[in-house]
Amino acid sequence: MGSVSNIQDEASEEEQYIKIRHHPFVVPVITFLVLFFVTLGAYINFSGQTIGASDSHIVGVSINGKQETYPTRAQTVADLLDRIGVVLNEGDKVEPALDAQILEDNFQVNIYRSRPVTIIDGSKKIVRLSAEPTPRDVVKEAGLNPYPEDNIKLVQPNEILADGALGDKIVVERSIPIKLNLYGAAYEIRTRARTVNELMTEQNIKASEVSVFPSFATALKPGSVVFVTDPGKKIVVSEESIAPAEQIVDDYNLLFGQKVVREPGEPGKKVMVFDVAADGSKKLLQSVVIKEPVKRVIARGKKINTAAVSGNKASLMAAAGISPSDYSAADYVIGHESGWRPGAISRNGCYGLGQACPGSKLVNACSDWSNDPVCQLRFFSGYASRYGGWQGAQTFWSYNHWW
Repeated sequence: MGSVSNIQDEASEEEQYIKIRHHPFVVPVITFLVLFFVTLGAYINFSGQTIGASDSHIVGVSINGKQETYPTRAQTVADLLDRIGVVLNEGDKVEPALDAQILEDNFQVNIYRSRPVTIIDGSKKIVRLSAEPTPRDVVKEAGLNPYPEDNIKLVQPNEILADGALGDKIVVERSIPIKLNLYGAAYEIRTRARTVNELMTEQNIKASEVSVFPSFATALKPGSVVFVTDPGKKIVVSEESIAPAEQIVDDYNLLFGQKVVREPGEPGKKVMVFDVAADGSKKLLQSVVIKEPVKRVIARGKKINTAAVSGNKASLMAAAGISPSDYSAADYVIGHESGWRPGAISRNGCYGLGQACPGSKLVNACSDWSNDPVCQLRFFSGYASRYGGWQGAQTFWSYNHWW
């Protein structure tokens, strides 16, 4: 049994417990503490990083043509490959470059694994490692300069030891130069045809054997001359240019907005053959392609300039038409939004000095936006007008921390 004083103390503690339990602030305080510790635990569990749709992008990764899709928060191609466990070997080719930034959804990464190839070009035999994706690209990389009319094909070696081919086998079937006299007009062409008859089929020339010299069975060799005539008809021939196809490739080593011609391309040529009637009307007999066009390849810059502007900011603002009385306000807003980095891109997809959202608005206004701060300042001056100008924009920003 306890003493009287102990009994009184216990009674006092019980009364205090009852008072606390029925206090009107107990439930709100406990609820707050529970929510606080749950939120803190989640924050620590996710390494203190904000998780949201703006942090992640959908990226496609192709390895030798096998396509996979990944949601990722990786910032660069190198970071992405490290996260998904892709190891690069010596000689592998990655498009775009490893330091390319991942800034948008539907970003595509192509990886071509280096492999041994054997190139057979007539009497030449070249063995090398290559990560080029197509047989023609492999041949060009080897310095063999294929013509558009050459046939370049990938074949499987019959037996590696017996065939003497290591890895992939690429065979180059060369075209030869000949002269074709088509109804009185002479042309120099390249062909893979072995006989005159094959030439007629290859070029889709519709003529009887009596109208062709030499005969259909004649073998062709470099420098051969073939005549196609038709004495019974009045024939006229006209030439037309074939525009080269244009291919745009993204280059993450070029600054955004820049374009460089990688391959100039060449127009092709075709001959239109007409039969002229007595009344002067013309009927198209055939169209003959005498020169294949060469594709034009243009590299389009995708690298973002992340450096801050250098030099006198006042001169940039003056060139953009900003009043000197607004320099301080414009500098305040731009400095807080991007640190004066023309190529700044936020996780939410806002671009440029003043962080236009979505960034496409700035891109449409300034084609070379990441390298053209003057154009950007003009664009954001127009945006500042909704606040009555730059000084109003500064006031709004100072209260809201956005504009």
